[in-house]
Amino acid sequence: MKKLIPIAAAIAVALWLSTSSAPASRAQPQADCSFTSTGLIPLTDMGRRKYRGYRGGLYPNGRNRPTPAYQRKGVAAARQVRPIDGKIVLLSVGMSNTTEEFSAFKQRADHDPAKSPNVTIVDGAQDGWDAERLKSQPAYWDNVGQRLAAAGATPAQVQAVWLKEAIAGEDRRFPKDARALQADLRAIVRLLRIEYPNLKLVYLSSRTYGGYAITGVNPEPAAYDSGYSVRGLIQERMAGKVKGPWLGWGPYLWTDGTRGRKDGLVWTCDDVQDDGTHPSKTGVQKVVTMLLTFFKTDPTARRWFVVRTS
Repeated sequence: MKKLIPIAAAIAVALWLSTSSAPASRAQPQADCSFTSTGLIPLTDMGRRKYRGYRGGLYPNGRNRPTPAYQRKGVAAARQVRPIDGKIVLLSVGMSNTTEEFSAFKQRADHDPAKSPNVTIVDGAQDGWDAERLKSQPAYWDNVGQRLAAAGATPAQVQAVWLKEAIAGEDRRFPKDARALQADLRAIVRLLRIEYPNLKLVYLSSRTYGGYAITGVNPEPAAYDSGYSVRGLIQERMAGKVKGPWLGWGPYLWTDGTRGRKDGLVWTCDDVQDDGTHPSKTGVQKVVTMLLTFFKTDPTARRWFVVRTS
């Protein structure tokens, strides 16, 4: 089931960090288009089935929605989201895949008449910042501060975050890989509480399909397993073990390659760049569509993201 990548983790991290700066003229290896399916079941399709002893679903008991009590807490948090000096900032936090997807989301959302004019979308995600690096180096937040300033916003106006992360070079077996990322995400949420005092909502997403990867940056099954990292952290928040903003799923992005999932989402080799890890233009647009649909329809997001009509 696991696709073996014969490359040292340190080399994988170095390759990932240099991806965005590689000269365009240099010949690049092609994605492995033969690995079209892992045979793994998307969390959203598992119901009460289990993966290595762990039940599926985005939330407890195999369900894909929060419990009614936790949903009410999310809606209550959303009611507190109001313009601060005229702005509600929706910020992305994460790695290279995250910035590629969220910057394109910003472009489409800013031209969507349904988006509230009070919402300012800022892409804070950055190339080369995996979860291990982001949790430990303050320079990340300095860069985000510069982007906020360029958008005419301040940290005090950040009230919602989309967080999507991974550990570069991850090669531990499940559940060790998932637990490690869960711990990193927990640490990042603590930092978010410090950086953004008015933060009310954090939406998390796990990786897209990683089967076409030709490096050890974050191949399968690490990409799949990251869904359990997100779910585990959200369950901690539901149990009161993690304090701060309300945590919930954003769009669940993983699907089993061309085998797909029940809602029809597939991830083909055309949806990735030559490294098989980063999304191509078509892959980016698939994620953008899921993000925009989520923010326009989710009960905790639509009440502040969508323009109010009389």
